[in-house]
Amino acid sequence: MIRHIVMFSAKDKKDLDTIEEGLTNLTNIPGDFTIEITRNTKADQLGNDIDIVVYGEFADLETLETYKSHPLYAKSTSIVRPLRELRIAADVEAAPANAQELKASA
Repeated sequence: MIRHIVMFSAKDKKDLDTIEEGLTNLTNIPGDFTIEITRNTKADQLGNDIDIVVYGEFADLETLETYKSHPLYAKSTSIVRPLRELRIAADVEAAPANAQELKASA
């Protein structure tokens, strides 16, 4: 499984609703995957630069690429890109469910 995590900050905080609405388009892309759009609670003591997070789970990189090629992805990008200050993305392979057990027994 691939975890797709993208973090955004707004150039102007008054645009947060528009950014969130633009990103919500991503939840309408059809497919067998999970997408969540959430605002950062900013509870961390050391860094609260990120305003909104997109979290996705995809079976594999091919499924992620299919998601990114959908027209609603392009629509979301066209709304959000001009309003964002920062975009940080990471695509990571999820550890097996028993990874902690394997590490502990090593």
